[in-house]
Amino acid sequence: MIASMTKYSFILLNGTQNDLLERLQEIGLVDITRSAKPIDATSEELVADIELLDGLIHGLQGVEIPEGTVPEAIDGDIVRLAGGMLMRYADDSNDIKALRKDVESLRVWGQFNPELLQTLKEAGAPIHFHVLSTKAFKPEWAGEYALSVIQAEKSKTWFVVAGDDALPGEIAIPEADITEKEKELKEHEHHFQTVLSRLAGARERMAELEERKAEDYAKLDLHLAGAAAVPAAEDTIVTLVGYAPTEKDAEVTSALDAAGVFYLKDAAVVEDNPPISFKNNWFVRQFETLTDMYGRPAYDGFDPTPFISIFFLLFFAFCMGDAGYGLVLLLAGSLLKKVPSFKDMAPLVMILGGATVVIGFLFHTFFSMDISQWSVFEPIKGIFLPAQIAGNDATMILALAVGILHICLAMVVKTIHQTKTKGFFASLGTWGWTLLIVGGVAVAAFALAGVLNEAITKWIVIGLGVISALGIFVFNDPKRNKFANIGMGLWDTYNMITGLMGDVLSYLRLYALGLAGGMLGMAFNDMGAMVLGDGSVLPLWIPFILLVVIGHTLNIAMCALGAFVHPLRLNFLEFFKNSGYEAGGRTFNPLKKQ
Repeated sequence: MIASMTKYSFILLNGTQNDLLERLQEIGLVDITRSAKPIDATSEELVADIELLDGLIHGLQGVEIPEGTVPEAIDGDIVRLAGGMLMRYADDSNDIKALRKDVESLRVWGQFNPELLQTLKEAGAPIHFHVLSTKAFKPEWAGEYALSVIQAEKSKTWFVVAGDDALPGEIAIPEADITEKEKELKEHEHHFQTVLSRLAGARERMAELEERKAEDYAKLDLHLAGAAAVPAAEDTIVTLVGYAPTEKDAEVTSALDAAGVFYLKDAAVVEDNPPISFKNNWFVRQFETLTDMYGRPAYDGFDPTPFISIFFLLFFAFCMGDAGYGLVLLLAGSLLKKVPSFKDMAPLVMILGGATVVIGFLFHTFFSMDISQWSVFEPIKGIFLPAQIAGNDATMILALAVGILHICLAMVVKTIHQTKTKGFFASLGTWGWTLLIVGGVAVAAFALAGVLNEAITKWIVIGLGVISALGIFVFNDPKRNKFANIGMGLWDTYNMITGLMGDVLSYLRLYALGLAGGMLGMAFNDMGAMVLGDGSVLPLWIPFILLVVIGHTLNIAMCALGAFVHPLRLNFLEFFKNSGYEAGGRTFNPLKKQ
């Protein structure tokens, strides 16, 4: 649910706002309306410092330091030293790479005296170096020219020619022989080891860079908050506006009173465009990330996260549809807890994995094997989903049923929300459609279950039809002409019929994705069984295990991708459209210490 917000208006002497902002930063509960981009020289300088520190940190982390390198203690400004050493590391790496390439190119020529070559050239007997493809090289040239083959391979031939020649493939005479280049390479590599030792020492001081980066973040956040001050009364006073959750009123006001700050406190209203903070339990909070992917609601909207938490979880498990795959997700979630950058995702992955285990068990599928045929499950076979319902595939019927329930719930949510925000009479059109569709689905369900007999069902349907028609065609807008309402009702009817049909059929993707994943997994199982045979040949177990493990790993990855994207689509499109959800709020971002 959306947490109620309290609006705080501060009136301060110009120049004293920093004291207030520092106090609010310590509280960490108040969102100050402020810029999120560099707005002046100070903020630009802070952003530049943060980017520099971030670059140095990532640079030190990315340096490949061989094991056994002894760190060299370095003193002085770590920013200047680390920046200089990273630049030297990049230059030396490029130089060594180029020198190694030169050594390899000179290796074929061996040792020679460049001065002697120059003397021969001046004496009228120049030496020419050639590299030519072996296919283009002609052995008869050896009888026509003073030619000596240095090295011949399948692809290339290296040779030298004395005197004047016009043979193809001539290259420039190397400026140095391999001995000089190898000596130069060793000198660079020795110096590079010193650079690596100093970088290892700089890496040990990386915590200082992290600390300075955090300090600059706090300074930037504080500066941007102060820059949101609105000058008034000829720049002698300034006003600031902040928001905090209403449930934290006592804590915030106590801190403000202790600081001796003058402020006004009011309940936030929609026109203030307050930031949006969710107030959900632990389970629902794991799905708030999905809501934020679409956008938070306006202050007078509703929080869709509780509905997403239930139906996204159900749809994801439906698409995976395999208890074995659910166990893999549980294992992956437990491993993610140990990775700092992914530990926040671990609970959601484990929740999705647990739901997949349950649904997969009800679908009696374990790594694409039908466990309903296993004798160990014979006593509880009755809880498994039957293969068919009313002559149709049970999974397909269940997917459509869940889709209808999802859309009906969306319409109920829309009706309640519109009634709350616009009033009952302004929502009669929405009430008409909800009574017709949701009521019709409920009556049909009770009638099929045998709870209602034919006569009662008929009169309920007639009653629902009449009441719904009044709302849809006559009272859909009480302020509008009745004939205009009828015309608009007919147009809404066309859109509703065509739209609902497409929306319901869209849920067949749950059945299709589960079926595709199951069939692909069965294919890998069958391929493995074909390789293994009767299992009597022990060496065949190795390709069997590799084929099954790699196959199911690929299938899990593809199933998980589809099980994330398509349930998200069903919530963002089908549910949000039929529930009238609109994103337009901004995330609550209190001023606090980083």
